Formats: sequence, C-alpha cells, structure tokens
Amino acid sequence: MAGIFKAYDVRGLYPGQLNEELARRIGMAFERLVTLEGDQGAALPRTVVVSRDMRDHSVPLSAALCAGLTSAGLDVLDIGLATTPMNYFATGHLGAGGGIQVTASHNAAEYNGLKFSLAGAVPVSGDHGIPIIERHALGEEPAPAATPGRVDAKSIETEYAEHVLSFLDRSFEATEAPKLLLAADAANGMGTIYRPLLEACGVELLPLYFELDGTFPNHEANPLLPENLRDLSHLVVERKADLGVSFDGDGDRAAFVDERGEAIGSDLVTALIAGQMLQRESGGAVIHDIRSSRAVPEYIREHGGTPLPERVGHSFVKATMRRTGAIFGGELAGHYYFRQNYCADSSILAVVAVLNLLRRSGQRFSELTAPLRRYAKSSEINFEVEDKDGTMEALVARYAGEQGGTLDRLDGIRIDFDDWWFNVRPSNTEPLLRLVLEASTPELLAARQAELTAQLGEPI
Repeated sequence: MAGIFKAYDVRGLYPGQLNEELARRIGMAFERLVTLEGDQGAALPRTVVVSRDMRDHSVPLSAALCAGLTSAGLDVLDIGLATTPMNYFATGHLGAGGGIQVTASHNAAEYNGLKFSLAGAVPVSGDHGIPIIERHALGEEPAPAATPGRVDAKSIETEYAEHVLSFLDRSFEATEAPKLLLAADAANGMGTIYRPLLEACGVELLPLYFELDGTFPNHEANPLLPENLRDLSHLVVERKADLGVSFDGDGDRAAFVDERGEAIGSDLVTALIAGQMLQRESGGAVIHDIRSSRAVPEYIREHGGTPLPERVGHSFVKATMRRTGAIFGGELAGHYYFRQNYCADSSILAVVAVLNLLRRSGQRFSELTAPLRRYAKSSEINFEVEDKDGTMEALVARYAGEQGGTLDRLDGIRIDFDDWWFNVRPSNTEPLLRLVLEASTPELLAARQAELTAQLGEPI
C-alpha cells in the first residue's frame, strides 16, 4: 500500500491498493496533519472540505474518508460532486482547515485517489505532509476523538460561479459582435459540470462528451496526449469554431486548440495570459516551469513582467507564488495558477482569460500565438533508465563540461547553448527520465534530439 502515496497525492488501484478501510484511516491521519500545522502557528480550523469525482467507487471512498475525519474529531463540509479547483476554492472561501478531493484525475477507471490541501488551499505534497499522512494511516490506529465531528452538506455552486465570472471582461456585452464559438471536450469527466459557467461566458458552446461517466467510454481524460485531442480538433474544424478546450478527469487542467484545430502548447498559453494580466499590473512576476520555451520569458519581459522559472509540480509553483506575490503561473501539464484564486490552479479561469484575450484583441487564436512560435520545440519524451542520476551526470559532463553549456539544476538538469537547450528530469515514481529540448530551427532540433536519444535509449 505504501506505493500509492505519491509526490503530490494518493493514487492507486481500487480496491486492491486503495479501498474504504484505507480511506477511513487516511481521514484519521489527516487530523494529525491539521494539528501539526496548527502547532506551527495559529490554530487551523477543525473543518475539512470533502468532494469527489464521477467514478462509482468515489462514493464509498468519500463516505469512508468522512467517517475517518469525523472519528478523529474533525468536522466535514461535504460539497459532493466537484472539480478539484472547486475544492480548492471552497477550502479557501469557507475558511476551512483543509480540503480533500476524491479523484484519480486522468487515470483509468480502475484507479482512484485523494488530493489534499490545508487552510487557504495550501498544497500538501510529498515534500511536506503526505509522508505524515502515510505514516499515521499505515501505523497503529489511534483511539477515536472524545467528541466526534459531524458531516454537513454544503453547496458552493453559486459562490463559485460568482468567483469565476468575476474574472470575465463583460465589455463584449455592449457590442454587437457575434458570439465566440467554443468547442469543449469534458472527456466524460468533471469538466462536465462547468457547462453552465461556460455558457454564462457569452459563448456559443459546442459540448463534446459532457456526460459524467467514470469509465471514460470515449477516450482517456488526459488532454496532454495528442490522440485525446483528435475528436476536439475535428469538431473545431468541422464547425468552424473559434477555439477548443479539453479538460482532464478532475477538471484542474486544460489544453487548448486554435481555430485550425492545432494544439497550442500550454507554455505559450501561459505567456498569452501573462501578457494580458501584465497590462493591468506591469512589473508583476509570472511563474513558468523550467521546460517552457525560451519565447515565454522573452514575451513576459516584453510585456513588462518578471519571469520566474520553477520546478515542475503544483506545490512548488504555489509556494513560489505566495513567497513572491506572483500574479500568475503556468505549467506545460496544463495547470494555470491565479493569485486571486488562492494561488491555486483553475482550468475554467484559464478559459475565461483566453476568451477575454480573443475578444479584446479581435484576432484569431492562431494569430495571437504566431509571435510566440519563435523556436522549434519537442514534446516531453520518456526514457526508461535505471541509473537516472548516473545518466544525468554523464550528460552534464558532456554538454556542460566538454561543450561548455550553461548548467541549471533547478529540476533535474537543464543545459543551455546559444541556439538550443535541453532539460532532463527524473520521474518521482517510475524509473524514467523525461526529456524536453528546443532549438532555433527544426533541423537543429531534429539533430540534437537524435543525438540525445542515442545516449538515453529508445523512447517509450
């Protein structure tokens, strides 16, 4: 069971790895984390927001989790079916001591999991918190609290809608411009419940796979994989939509396609949204993950901002946002972080920001991204490597040592040259190295990719 406690969440097969008994014990263990955090400063509220995704087994797991939380003396606000960003919002908005979402995100139907946060939607991660939950959940079970907590149902749909729509630029309502045509693929996941919000944004919506179904009958709910964008891209082109968006299983990530049905890298979307936000707050800091195109920090500087590179992972991005006061952040995985959203990620707020940008500019999506397509860039390429550290150090010796590239160890290794760069970082949970590289021309990219692949092995 210990293998299900990951770097950012708990995730495993149901019921073999994650079942009701373990969920109950995790609920009891979460109380220890709330108490320990309270010991570090002001006492945290003894209330936890609980919500779940559309998987059938999320219902009994959620009930068992609530039983563990209340047995440990914590009160529960059960907001029912919700996206992970809705859980973050509720945790912050309701002043709760923490939040837990029952979900396995984009994983297949036989998986389930738990995502955690503390007061103010501060993330709980493998660097801080999850090991504490693991130790107490798998250790000797403590005695129940003298006074058990209670479970109360709570609806937050109205408050969440007001929050999301407060980001919408409504100046378009005073014009006679035709509605933007938005194709959206919910992949039968929790993005389905965003439909009223999307329609409230004043678009003509083309919904695709907007039926909640935890078996994912149409395609995997992972918008990063090109094969999962095919149906959306086809719909955009067929119906001449202005843009398309695809959500993942728990609704915290979004991937965009332009009016030609072509996928837009999330790093480029990060730059576009940042440029728009910097018009209102010039000089603000914007966080981008270390794998982003060089065009991203260049664009942020051109729009009066300060780019801040960060490690991959929501806990790192959110911590840096809080420390620096950054106005916005984005990752290649399709997470978009907003300071005015408890520094948490929100796919629906990214959609609102893109709609605002399209309306204000009057340009097509492909025209907006064209100035950012300055370099040739690879996708993330995975290699199965047993000796991850040794392999990376060999690359450092060759490219930073012999060839004089500039080395950065923020996340794995990134080595920069004048006309190309690459990043290799280890997986947290698998014997994998992940490669991303970029070059000034497609020809140079192909040559360098072949060179690195020869040293890393056959991609998987």
